Amino acid sequence: MTVRVIAVLRDMDAVVLDTDGVITDSARLHAAAWKTAFDTWLRDHPPADPEQGRPFDIGEDYPRYVDGKSRLDGAASFLASRGLRLRRPEDDATVREVAAFKERLFTERLREGGVYAYPGTVRLLRVLRREHVPLAAASASRHAGELLAGAGVLDLFDALVDGGEAARLGLPGKPDPALFLEAARRLATPPARAAVAEDALAGVEAGRRGGFGLVIGVDRAARPGSGVALLRHGADVVVRDLSDLLAADNDVRDVRDVADPED
Repeated sequence: MTVRVIAVLRDMDAVVLDTDGVITDSARLHAAAWKTAFDTWLRDHPPADPEQGRPFDIGEDYPRYVDGKSRLDGAASFLASRGLRLRRPEDDATVREVAAFKERLFTERLREGGVYAYPGTVRLLRVLRREHVPLAAASASRHAGELLAGAGVLDLFDALVDGGEAARLGLPGKPDPALFLEAARRLATPPARAAVAEDALAGVEAGRRGGFGLVIGVDRAARPGSGVALLRHGADVVVRDLSDLLAADNDVRDVRDVADPED
């Protein structure tokens, strides 16, 4: 039995995928490192308002303020929500200090134990490769290449745009679409003919702003309302796993069959 991508994805000429939480399970390491960094800062610098001093909540605060963004933008977004008055993130010493602490924690945890690629994502990537669809990985993280190589999937991609490349090129962070647009450019594909797969609210918003032909929201957490939030931020389709975009030849599915995140 031959497995192919469903019609809605088959219409696209290329696919750009975010790394953390879409290709690899590294989002959990990022989230844990952010929690330690933010909780340490809140403990050492308690806000006057006790409500603003509550610990960082991975389930609520991570997707709202941090997920999908650069380290500086993520740190600035959360700290501003807790009352810190900021200048530009790159000029603010507190933001840089917290972001640097998070980076040290993440690097330590990455060395302690590797990450893996989601099996459903690997299945989709291999089918797309078989069908000669150009693929790019895009991530705000400078560790994206290391993560993909460690998970054994780097060779499945024709292009990679990571945080280091974004800094070199001066690309703004998500929800600005610059990272995804650069990935599409490297695949020589107009955004309107390419799909983007993202698990972060900022990421699906970037895909929509960039004019991509299909924005796929990956709802790994499947919390109440999380799929709806992805749709509201710009996703055309929401899936729990990217293998949901695969079907046997005799399985006739289209976008309506995978777009309801509350089923």
